[in-house]
Amino acid sequence: MLKKEYLHPNEGFSQVVVIETETTKTFHISGQIGEGNDLETQTIATFNNLKKLLKECNSSFEDVVKMNTYIVNFNPEIDLPIYRKIRKKFLGNENYPASTLVGVTVLGDRNWLIEIDAVAIIEKK
Repeated sequence: MLKKEYLHPNEGFSQVVVIETETTKTFHISGQIGEGNDLETQTIATFNNLKKLLKECNSSFEDVVKMNTYIVNFNPEIDLPIYRKIRKKFLGNENYPASTLVGVTVLGDRNWLIEIDAVAIIEKK
């Protein structure tokens, strides 16, 4: 049996879609963004937003199995070290999820510099 739950629906999307089976819950978290004037500040805020949604789902970064990251005007030499430093603070030093990082020209709002979506899985208790 498969059950779907939609958390925090917005105009055209939900912040999280929960897929529940007899043994697991999978959380599909929509792209999160953060406030701030630079990539570092926005990245920290974005990871905090992800952390908040994971916590609401009784989950954590340890349960994340896939992340997609989009960075505006991505410059690998400058932006990648910033991103990796912050990701390490939130995810630790090992057992990273499968990940994709894509440089883009613009996101849904011209002030956004980064957007991250994630999938997490937990066993039902």
